[in-house]
Amino acid sequence: QVQLIESGGGLVQTGGSLRLSCAASGRTFSRYAMGWFRQAPGKEREFVAHITWSAGITYYGDSVKGRFTISRDNAKNTMYLQMNSLKPEDTAVYYCAARVIPNAGPPYASSVYDYWGQGTQVTVSS
Repeated sequence: QVQLIESGGGLVQTGGSLRLSCAASGRTFSRYAMGWFRQAPGKEREFVAHITWSAGITYYGDSVKGRFTISRDNAKNTMYLQMNSLKPEDTAVYYCAARVIPNAGPPYASSVYDYWGQGTQVTVSS
């Protein structure tokens, strides 16, 4: 069992930056590929970014490429999402997720993730 806790959300102006953190419990964090998703009111959950267990490979959703950076520190059991040049359309609840089987499906599919955090709100004002 893995517990994931997000933090770092808040209110920021357009063009600003935030860094989200996802702290994981359990000794096997380093074995899991991890991802970030977001969900805005009235919209479906959207893939944001994915990182392999070794942090060697990353993937990003088209809407955040070039602005967001995913990273992880396995020694600290923590994953991060650095968000720069934020836009009002980035406003959403952001969730971190962990997948046990790394190649069970595409990283942008929420169904392949086994554990989810409770989410942290990010609001970008115009």
